[in-house]
Amino acid sequence: MNTTTNDIAAPAPASAADRAAARLVLDRAVAGGGVPGILTEIADEGGTWVATAGVADTTTGRERLPHDRFRIGSTTKTFTATVVLQLVAEGRLDLDDPVEALLPDLVRGADRDARGITVRQLLNHTSGLFDYVHDPVIVGRSMGEPFLRHRFDVYRPEELVGLALAHPPHFAPGERFGYSNTNYFLAGMIIERVTGAPLADAFAERIARPLGLTATYLPRAGESVIEGPHGRHYSKLMLPEPDATVHDVTELDPSWGWAAGGAVSTTGDLLRFFTALLAGRLLPPAQQAQMFTTVTTEQWIPDTAYGLGVASVSLPGGVTVWGMGGAINGSWTYTFGSRDGARMVSVNANGDWNFPIAAFTELLQAEFAPEPAPGSAPGSAASPMA
Repeated sequence: MNTTTNDIAAPAPASAADRAAARLVLDRAVAGGGVPGILTEIADEGGTWVATAGVADTTTGRERLPHDRFRIGSTTKTFTATVVLQLVAEGRLDLDDPVEALLPDLVRGADRDARGITVRQLLNHTSGLFDYVHDPVIVGRSMGEPFLRHRFDVYRPEELVGLALAHPPHFAPGERFGYSNTNYFLAGMIIERVTGAPLADAFAERIARPLGLTATYLPRAGESVIEGPHGRHYSKLMLPEPDATVHDVTELDPSWGWAAGGAVSTTGDLLRFFTALLAGRLLPPAQQAQMFTTVTTEQWIPDTAYGLGVASVSLPGGVTVWGMGGAINGSWTYTFGSRDGARMVSVNANGDWNFPIAAFTELLQAEFAPEPAPGSAPGSAASPMA
């Protein structure tokens, strides 16, 4: 396997010669972290720098390419939140609307009542709702060999929300932060209820087409093959053993992730999307301010805060970057940058073991905080953005 960083021809920023630290992070992620391949694209006022290490396909040895598409996991949440906020700007719903008013009789029961949960609490994960990915049915189908039998299962949003609602809430609405994919399934259902169209159409019409994101889309239920050019996605099926068998899981049905984690994109498209979002080109000022109003995340990923579908990461030396990360079977992605979007980093690893959040955080440090404070540690992999 190739573990040498490959600089891809692209308009080079003035700082490209100083990116030896970034190249070292990529090499370590493959040689030491064991991921099959890693791809990063960095954009600033000087242009774009693209580099890879490892491979896109362990069978053929093909290198990763900038136009390769991949599954982006929870970065999907930023797209969902953006559409919700656009609908708020259009006066078609309000962040303080109760879920009950938008999805009548759906989130109710003896120990929960949607009248106490608002749209805002869905988007900033303060609803208290149980995360369906932790339901025993989903856990039993997603880990180890059972995943290979269930990877093409098709789920309806109502089905997964129903699994979540079979469990009591973790806390009262608004009490604190608790990451739950269930929140974004409900947000996606609200979008479809308000617009009268599939969520995939909202992504395409409101974000992808206006921004020219030609490789970005939300697969529909039953669409298990990634459209267009792509490398392979590799998984150890969430098994903890270091010698667990690696499986190619590129083809799978992503309906289990849908509005919370089902989308496909490229590093270039993600840079374009987050640059536009951070620069205020997708939302009016009022909704932009709401999106970037954060809550404390406590036991999530260290040194982070969460807004409405976006997160901030505090790096050594007081530098804060904004964006989102995501994980899904065989793929991990991070896209973060300066608050104005003038400098952005997008990175993807095509293996889902060893949780590469630490490597991604080191890459952010290399770009945004090249002289870490003494004694500082790289980011922790305490909790994946799944």
